[in-house]
Amino acid sequence: MSFNATAAAAAQQLYANVDLSKVNWFEQQWAAWYLWIDNPIIATGLMSFLLHEIVYFGRCIPWIIIDALPYFQKWKLQPNKIPTPQEQWECTKQVLFSHFTIELPAIWLFHPMAESFGMQTYQVPFPSWQTMLPQIAIFFAFEDMFHYFAHQALHWGVLYKHIHKLHHKYSAPFGLAAEYAHPAEVFILGTGTIAGPMLYCYFTRNLHILTVYIWITLRLFQAIDAHSGYDFPWSLQHIVPFWSGAEHHDFHHMAFTNNYSTSFRWCDRLFGTDDKYREYRERVAAIPDASRNGRVRRM
Repeated sequence: MSFNATAAAAAQQLYANVDLSKVNWFEQQWAAWYLWIDNPIIATGLMSFLLHEIVYFGRCIPWIIIDALPYFQKWKLQPNKIPTPQEQWECTKQVLFSHFTIELPAIWLFHPMAESFGMQTYQVPFPSWQTMLPQIAIFFAFEDMFHYFAHQALHWGVLYKHIHKLHHKYSAPFGLAAEYAHPAEVFILGTGTIAGPMLYCYFTRNLHILTVYIWITLRLFQAIDAHSGYDFPWSLQHIVPFWSGAEHHDFHHMAFTNNYSTSFRWCDRLFGTDDKYREYRERVAAIPDASRNGRVRRM
């Protein structure tokens, strides 16, 4: 993108107090995007939707490849349940349905809502990483607690039968199944992802949408990896003990109970909703390695 005469005129309004020649390359491209679209609402909405689609399906591709390669099955938590191409395609169609029926119509409200809360969108320069890092940590903690209680509620009676049951179609989840859910569930649990940044912004008036995009990217990686069905020796839960990861969430899909949180193990341990999971891990640990390999890990 280049700054032409039209963009220069628009820049006088959006970037009147910024010398765009002195910001870095990424910030120049950010400004050029908003100047090219020439409508902040459309520019933010389109960028938000594209970010979600590219990150989500881009992160799923490596897991699709891993599922197709027998070499990786020794790290598969439920090795006798490899998703078929048909299952992956059916899952993809439902995910796209939710994206286009829930996310796409709502995404155009994101910019007006963000600005009403005081969030910076088109503005440059960007905040420093020292500013963004603690903000993202707060969003992770907030979302994890919100998800814990909302997810547990979705396992109750009619909410499970009419909404959450769809997500539990796959007792052995795979990457694409992270957002395989009823549109109502996408809205309910998605609230935890966006409510944290909005509330933080409302009270501090100090948040840039770039920070929100980084947070959403990390949240998507977490969700997809937690549904991958693989526990590698280098998986994050072996480095950060309180991280949940696939090994923690796979049990939830296999047993339909326990482990309701997303990123961390704290809430489940605090409220005792990991008791069956811990009993199961003790039983698995007691099985000799030679007998454990290739064995479907059931309750």
